[in-house]
Amino acid sequence: MYNKLATWNYLHIMTIQLDNTMNSTRLTDQVAYDPNNLLDALIEKLSLKNDAALSRALEVAPPVISKIRHRRLPVGASLLIRMHEVSDLSIKDLRILMGDRRDKFRISDKQFKPKEGGGTDTQE
Repeated sequence: MYNKLATWNYLHIMTIQLDNTMNSTRLTDQVAYDPNNLLDALIEKLSLKNDAALSRALEVAPPVISKIRHRRLPVGASLLIRMHEVSDLSIKDLRILMGDRRDKFRISDKQFKPKEGGGTDTQE
């Protein structure tokens, strides 16, 4: 019960801080992307001891957590969904913990263009 209350309080405080900083015009007040907050909150919520235990809970290799913590690898959509499934925190709450304030995600139109010279010609 304490862990749920502590996690809720942390999310509530982070939301208030996020609301306050989003209304600020000072660059130094802006909250930046920090995956360590997300990883630490998950470790606390799931009552785990360390990153290795978190990697087992999320069913990813330990270097993935290390690379995310050292900002060499972003938190991808599939991992964010897995974090949601394991922790029962909403995707929105997970993004707030991570410092992601974007309202919308836009995918580049380049991702949907066919490759040059990769036609579907068939030989008879």
